[in-house]
Amino acid sequence: MKVLASILALGLLAAPALAATKSFKDVSVVDVKCSSKVAANPDAHTRSCALMCEKSGYGVITADKKFLKFDADGNAKIAQQLKDSKETDHLRVDVKGDVQGDTLKVESIKLL
Repeated sequence: MKVLASILALGLLAAPALAATKSFKDVSVVDVKCSSKVAANPDAHTRSCALMCEKSGYGVITADKKFLKFDADGNAKIAQQLKDSKETDHLRVDVKGDVQGDTLKVESIKLL
């Protein structure tokens, strides 16, 4: 029983190591609410719509058309950058973070 508990404890400690840090360059950023609607043409998604849907959160559509939503810190960072931007559409970012399932724990993000 103690052996099983030790193995489980080691597995829990190793779990964070399974998160993969990735960098995504020049990918489309969209809000969660509109992500499925704009997946075919995310560059047409407007900044004004993204800001209206801010409460739903944000994420990126990767080159393979997968949507990764941002963690709370990533949402706060990109929301401020969107507010400060003069871009109207074609919202692209360079972002780096740990992929955990369908969520990207954002380390750094820059609106292009």
